[in-house]
Amino acid sequence: MNQIVQDAISRQIGAELTASYTYLAMSAYCQLKNFPGCARWLRTQSQEEYGHAMKLIDFLLNRNAKVELHALPKPALDFPSVAAVFETALKQEQEVSKQIDALYELAFKEKTFAALVELQWFLTEQVEEEKTAREIVAKFAMVGNDSPSLLELDRELGSRVVQTAPPSSS
Repeated sequence: MNQIVQDAISRQIGAELTASYTYLAMSAYCQLKNFPGCARWLRTQSQEEYGHAMKLIDFLLNRNAKVELHALPKPALDFPSVAAVFETALKQEQEVSKQIDALYELAFKEKTFAALVELQWFLTEQVEEEKTAREIVAKFAMVGNDSPSLLELDRELGSRVVQTAPPSSS
């Protein structure tokens, strides 16, 4: 496999694991603030991001390429509000989208066609991830500080169904 693309995919694995770690920290914050539904949603999102990293790891291994893991930065542990948690999540998803776009562009430039096929799934996934985060941020903006509405939104987010793992590259 092209070393430039291999290194870029390894960096993306780190980005996906960082996202997973960040969502886990957000989940813990929400649990401490007595928003168990938000905490559950965020923990599920953490697991999903971890699955994305595993999908990329499997891709590299199936191409007989070395997986290089890097240290993860410490995530934020405190937020101004639960609504701010989801605003941060939206910004994170937008950043990951930019990273995937850049990785796709690099794979195209380097003519690493197997990577292009693999990354197509991530492009589609990021559209959905941003849409979902944007909708949650909008709902928090709509309800403001209305306690009954916040409780209902927490209940709604807590009803999230766990997605199955992304298809493996094997």
